[in-house]
Amino acid sequence: MLNIDKVETVYIACGPTDLRKSIDGLVMIVKNQLQLNPFDKALFVFCNKQMDKLKILHFDEGFWLYYHRLEGNRFKWPATQEEAVSVNIEELRWLLKGYEVRIKSKFKPVKEGNYY
Repeated sequence: MLNIDKVETVYIACGPTDLRKSIDGLVMIVKNQLQLNPFDKALFVFCNKQMDKLKILHFDEGFWLYYHRLEGNRFKWPATQEEAVSVNIEELRWLLKGYEVRIKSKFKPVKEGNYY
């Protein structure tokens, strides 16, 4: 039964992933490249090169593989580890809707000296 209420963490695989891979291939990416445990209470999210499709790997008494395809839009997907953020379930929902999740602000920090 689908049960993502117990998910504690969401991991985003930065950059493109070959989405021809199914459960076993994605488990190997989680183990070898991300060096994480695919049996954790987590979602592992992968995006294709065109940034219009993604797969989510989830373990709950067996592996679930979710697939999502956008028809007229692109995901705002982090290309490198520096752009990646650790996201929660709510932020993942934003990402799935096409919103950008940022680690750094576009704006320069305000300095105290500017107000005296």
